[in-house]
Amino acid sequence: MNALADMPTSDPTTTVAGHASNASLIDVRDLRKRFGEVEVLRGIDLQIARSEVVCIIGPSGSGKSTLLRCLAALETYDQGDVRIEGELLGYTERNGKRVRASQGEINRVRRNVGMVFQQFNLWPHMTALGNVMEALLRVQHLSRDDARRRANAMLETVGLAHKADAYPAKLSGGQQQRVAIARALAMEPHIMLFDEPTSALDPELVGEVLQVMKQLARDGMTMAVVTHEMGFAAQVADKVVFIDQGRIAVEGKPREVFHDAGQPRLRQFLQNYFDRNAFWTQDAGEAGPA
Repeated sequence: MNALADMPTSDPTTTVAGHASNASLIDVRDLRKRFGEVEVLRGIDLQIARSEVVCIIGPSGSGKSTLLRCLAALETYDQGDVRIEGELLGYTERNGKRVRASQGEINRVRRNVGMVFQQFNLWPHMTALGNVMEALLRVQHLSRDDARRRANAMLETVGLAHKADAYPAKLSGGQQQRVAIARALAMEPHIMLFDEPTSALDPELVGEVLQVMKQLARDGMTMAVVTHEMGFAAQVADKVVFIDQGRIAVEGKPREVFHDAGQPRLRQFLQNYFDRNAFWTQDAGEAGPA
């Protein structure tokens, strides 16, 4: 990544793919967030264009999940702007000053944002169909018949139409996460946020969730994905963002980030990842990439 060597050393962020701010569904400027004395986000600038898939990678504690939670208004940010489809999220202007927006205004701005978490958070006493229907009934106030039709369609989208009447305890972890994705999709979001959606799954179940996400990407869903699945990021992302110590250190196309990485901290992170995912080759007597 030759561009890295040409950047001024005072600029902590290297951008190797141009922003599409004019068409951005999400526009983040100088985003900062503190927890007590610890500044977790330290001036994040990020634009996500319509139908773009952005994978966010980085070490644990770097601020990845906090960034996603700020985009969904699940955390209050301290400074900067988060705009969803051009509208400021979380704050409003009043008498020339910025003040915290009402919960109703926050809900209105984030109405087209869906989020899937590490944990599935399904209601254990409801079937898969009931879990997907619940928000349609309570939030969108659909009739029960309309909610059932849309919920069934979403379960079919994630390959679980045959499990509509199953309770979460009877579903595998991968199936539960696919129900959670169906629940988010049922609200017809314009943007989907995924916070390490496969981290709580057994390795054998990861693939079925990633396949659903790949299909969403092919269908043109705008997505921001915090992930440790580097293969998924390499295959599916339009842009990969590497966050370190609360800042975007590198941003670019997957090939540039994974194969031409010139930034030392990124190289170290990727080497640690490959080392953790290496296997011991008995015949050669050395480790090789899995």
